[in-house]
Amino acid sequence: MRQRRLMNQINVVPYIDVMLVLLVIFMVTAPMIQSGSVNLPSVDKVPAPPTDAMVVQVKQDGELALRTTSNAPEKALTRRDLIAEVQSVVAANPGQPVVIAADKNVKYELVMNTLNDLRNAGVNKVGLQTQVGKGAQ
Repeated sequence: MRQRRLMNQINVVPYIDVMLVLLVIFMVTAPMIQSGSVNLPSVDKVPAPPTDAMVVQVKQDGELALRTTSNAPEKALTRRDLIAEVQSVVAANPGQPVVIAADKNVKYELVMNTLNDLRNAGVNKVGLQTQVGKGAQ
């Protein structure tokens, strides 16, 4: 009977195949594992809103109110009435700035819908009102 020779080499091809499969698995699953939390920055200095700006208030319960001048009282309005009122003011003064003052507990979607409505109404200068704070709360 013939004696077998010992083989002194290692076949690494199966190991490379396994490593490539593991690499693909990690590349596909890594984006799914990351959390979607957002840490918002704190605002130390806030510029003052323009004195002639109309202020659209979005209250905690989702109600809308409009203050046309800094001395005028706020008027509770529906979304449709708000758009009509803003369009009439912007028609008379195309450069009229508008500031959205939203409660911090309001859904982001409601603020963005209000911003979109104002832009569709023809407002070119829209801003978000904030207050001075030293940390996110």
